[in-house]
Amino acid sequence: MLDKQSQKPHDRLAEVLAEDMAQVNILIRTRMASEHAPRIPEVTAHLVEAGGKRLRPMLTLAAARMCGYEGDNHVKLAATVEFIHTATLLHDDVVDESEKRRGRPTANLLWDNKSSVLVGDYLFARSFQLMTETNNIRVLRILSDAAATIAEGEVLQMTAAQDLRTSEEIYLQVVRGKTAALFSAATEVGGVIADMDEAQIKALFDYGDALGIAFQIVDDLLDYWGSDATGKNVGDDFRERKLTLPVIKAVALGDDEEREFWKRTIEKGRQDDGDLEHAIALLNKHGTLEATRAEANDWIAKARAALATLPAHPIRDMLDDLADYVVARVN
Repeated sequence: MLDKQSQKPHDRLAEVLAEDMAQVNILIRTRMASEHAPRIPEVTAHLVEAGGKRLRPMLTLAAARMCGYEGDNHVKLAATVEFIHTATLLHDDVVDESEKRRGRPTANLLWDNKSSVLVGDYLFARSFQLMTETNNIRVLRILSDAAATIAEGEVLQMTAAQDLRTSEEIYLQVVRGKTAALFSAATEVGGVIADMDEAQIKALFDYGDALGIAFQIVDDLLDYWGSDATGKNVGDDFRERKLTLPVIKAVALGDDEEREFWKRTIEKGRQDDGDLEHAIALLNKHGTLEATRAEANDWIAKARAALATLPAHPIRDMLDDLADYVVARVN
């Protein structure tokens, strides 16, 4: 058996929450079934059972258990969070015209765009059914707000991702929508169903929010630094003409010639051999990769500070380690 210190934090968390996660998985399989449309479980199973860390539902379970919750609504909410996440992945792959997800062909490639969009809609509907079963209007409001924020963030990204006028503030708004909103909702609802006081619920929200922002910043940074952990090739975001934080910083610091380069490659999409290498050289010239790493570390410091205000608990220590792990790949 692996030594505890050699395990990754999310693996240790999964081990502690194994019984709850087993219940979540049973619920997911049950609720993704469809008597009348067999395409639905086919498409859903392809993505749900493709692996993945199930980090978002684990955050809900962890928050609830850490706060002393002993009912079963945390299982329903964890499944809800996973359904929302899976629905957004199905829709994202259509929007991005992706061909791979978690190392496997995407659902839109194996079936078609219509199936991916409609099954994603079905999962959103299932998630709202699960939310209502908790009979907690505050939980319903938190998760429905998160679903709206995610959709808003994706639409904002469509208009901002290839516009050199995109600021760091707009980037942060996109990240809060596409990633952090579900992280913060996942942790917040765990505290709500456990009837924690407002300060502790706010701390759980702040932890999830900062963790999610750092998570996305690190993912964007690794697109230029490279990592086997992301499943992406170096420069995928550049080739897809996505303005991420390292590039936004470089554009702001660049001279007229450099701005013309970014305009040609990102805004107009005319990319030639050697452009990726030149882009990375510009990021290094202005130190924007290091600056982006520093920002990710700042967000993790905020996540850990929020967590430190919560009562001592072994799961709190694991969530603290998880925050460190998010940035460990770039430190």
